[in-house]
Amino acid sequence: MTWPSATLLAQSVLSGIFVGALYGLLGLGLSLSWGLLRLINLAHFAFAFLSAYLCYQMAAMGVDPLATLLVIVPGFFVLGAALHAAMARFAITPFNSLLVTFGLTGIIEAIIQTIWTADFRKLESHYGEQRWKVAGLYVPLPEVITLVFAVGLSFAVWSVLRYTDLGRALRASAEDAPIAAAFGINQRRNALLLAGTCSALASVAGVCLALGFTLAPSQIYAWVGVVFAAVMLGGLGRALAPLIAGIVIGVSEAVTMAVTAPSWAPLVSFTLLIAILLFRPGRAA
Repeated sequence: MTWPSATLLAQSVLSGIFVGALYGLLGLGLSLSWGLLRLINLAHFAFAFLSAYLCYQMAAMGVDPLATLLVIVPGFFVLGAALHAAMARFAITPFNSLLVTFGLTGIIEAIIQTIWTADFRKLESHYGEQRWKVAGLYVPLPEVITLVFAVGLSFAVWSVLRYTDLGRALRASAEDAPIAAAFGINQRRNALLLAGTCSALASVAGVCLALGFTLAPSQIYAWVGVVFAAVMLGGLGRALAPLIAGIVIGVSEAVTMAVTAPSWAPLVSFTLLIAILLFRPGRAA
């Protein structure tokens, strides 16, 4: 094994931070849904990819990719709230929510494949053409945008949960729903707001996916394992934890690829996931 140069190692760490920020952004809504609503929403990943394809389509029509957020984010907020209302109507349990949303993921994948086919798609924009060289390291604009969104949204959600009445109400309902209801907390309204927000966060992650990655419907499932690892490593229902855990995993994967080979990278996230399930099962509860 040949040890990489300092420049290659530093570039790998930087790339790991960027991709880890995307892991954290994808995991943010999933963590909130799982931890505060007790629903394991696998459709979160399908929503992200549907958002990415919608961004791609609108960009092909001449709309700025970031401007598509003005349409995509409200639309997915409504979609997420509607999905939660449907599951609440039928009293879906956490385990059944996993099965229901897995089925929904398959439906969305089929819809994407029907509309855009299974071919690879790449969003071409002026964002992808911009990159800078800082201290010998390449810094692409799409990755910087992803990092800014991930950090900004994570801190925004953390602030809401920690310092607002809505955040306290959400945490109280997750801790003890009957007692929270006895104190007059409108759990149904708050749950719909949170579910809509989780889907809106997924849509932002989808736009970031479209900016920096090639898209294919089958790739939906490729993100599940590593994002689950980030969510459980950080802990459920926490705003900053998925970002921190995602960056740790992203850097670990990038350094692993630089030191050994790309085929070894998945071992990092899945080894962490297995270790968490075996030695800290409470994080998955």
